[in-house]
Amino acid sequence: MTTPDFTTTILVDQTPSAAFNAITNPRGWWSEEIEGSTERLNDVFNYHFEDIHRCQIKLIEVIPDKKVVWFVMDNYFKPGIFGDASNHSRSKDRLTEDKTEWTGTKISFEIAEKDNKTQIRFTHLGLVPEYECYEACFNGWTHYIGQSLLSLITTGKGQPNSTGNAKTTVEEKIKSAAGKA
Repeated sequence: MTTPDFTTTILVDQTPSAAFNAITNPRGWWSEEIEGSTERLNDVFNYHFEDIHRCQIKLIEVIPDKKVVWFVMDNYFKPGIFGDASNHSRSKDRLTEDKTEWTGTKISFEIAEKDNKTQIRFTHLGLVPEYECYEACFNGWTHYIGQSLLSLITTGKGQPNSTGNAKTTVEEKIKSAAGKA
């Protein structure tokens, strides 16, 4: 069965434990500016990228070396940012109304051994093509999982964003659009 939720998978030579440790360190691969604990069941942390995107996330499932699930408790996208950063066909009114698209979604990391390697299957449950943020989020997660998390696991160094330090072309576009919004 296929689902429209955003999913991507990476395969590494490192152990499930190494993958789990990297996943639970999102400061090392997603954003240097995450505040709060990110490792144990019921931990809550805050993510933000400048004044453009922020969310509060709770760890709702943590099975060491096997699975981590985050629940997005609250989310904010600066109104109007996707108009210039996305090719999404929506009415202009819609682009400024829903700032909370991630709220209530889940972000899942499933870790499994496969052919003497470790597979990490990332799914953002509820992030679907109908969302105005989908293209930007698709681009962002593709980078942060397929490049940054992969790099953190395999080399010990990821490519997280920080204020003034966008890591994807869409983050650059959104940052530019936000200055105009």
